Amino acid sequence: MTTTTAPSPVLEATGVTMRFGGLTAVRNVDLTVNAGEIVGLIGPNGAGKTTFFNCLTGLYVPTEGKVAYKGTVLPPKPHLVTSAGIARTFQNIRLFANMTVLENVLVGRHTRTKEGLWSALLRGPGFRKAEAASRERAMELLEFIGLEHKADHLSRNLPYGEQRKLEIARAMASEPGLLLLDEPTAGMNPQETRATEDLVFAIRDRGIAVLVIEHDMRFIFNLSDRVACLVQGEKLVEGTSEVVQGDERVIAAYLGTPFEGAPGDEELAEVEAAEAAGTAPATTTTPAADPTEPTEATAETETPATTEATKTPATPAADPTDDTADEAPTAPEAPAVTPADADEPDAHGSTTSKEGNAQ
Repeated sequence: MTTTTAPSPVLEATGVTMRFGGLTAVRNVDLTVNAGEIVGLIGPNGAGKTTFFNCLTGLYVPTEGKVAYKGTVLPPKPHLVTSAGIARTFQNIRLFANMTVLENVLVGRHTRTKEGLWSALLRGPGFRKAEAASRERAMELLEFIGLEHKADHLSRNLPYGEQRKLEIARAMASEPGLLLLDEPTAGMNPQETRATEDLVFAIRDRGIAVLVIEHDMRFIFNLSDRVACLVQGEKLVEGTSEVVQGDERVIAAYLGTPFEGAPGDEELAEVEAAEAAGTAPATTTTPAADPTEPTEATAETETPATTEATKTPATPAADPTDDTADEAPTAPEAPAVTPADADEPDAHGSTTSKEGNAQ
């Protein structure tokens, strides 16, 4: 008789909600990651993916809900979350630019060393032994990602793709059971993306569960055992890559097309109802219009025969007793000469006017 062992959950997020004042960035999200599993987290920009990551790793204290690692609820402190066994990378690379590649990885070992302040100051045998063990482990990780030959290089001098790898090695230096990767292929070319895919598979083969945020759909669907989609802070769907990429709601969310039951529909309906109630006009009875009289709209659109600007003021009648009436200017008479009458040549070729001949 064959018995199947139920997968043991590494991460259990239950009802995680994160509010910033009146804005709810993450709303009642449940997510489980099992041991040896790669889970993808997708969603449009602004869906709340990175905020959810920050809640899982203690950078944010969730407004509601809880996060448990291997059955233990985690305190909302980043260093305690790392000590428990969860490590992460960031969407924007956060390396120590003026430290060497090896020193960056050694920083990730601080939660696994037992030497205290006095041991570091006195630099006794115990400290030297612990430091040698940390350097050996760091070099193993650099060899794992293919950067052992650049251990003494400054991290700022590495190409972009290698900086991404170095950040993953630094996270692995804390010996996590769960690794959270926030857009690990952002800005990479196709060759670097394929190398990162192989690297994530190799990490999973080491027994480390992986939760990945990514916008590259081909990368995430090829990589993940399960995929969850967030839309406006809510988990829309979760399942295998085939189920999620064929879901019409996921397609509509990425294309910006609203769908029935979309997150935020209820709030939108309430706002629209309130606006309709506040702007509804009162019902009045309008008397029937007299067809023989112009309506108000017609009266407004009629064009007057003359406007105030074009009216010519009437000339007042002259007062026969007024001495100034003769002095009033009168309009000049139009000349009787037409262009055809003027300047006709005479028989001798000289030009005279008819008016002059008349005289």
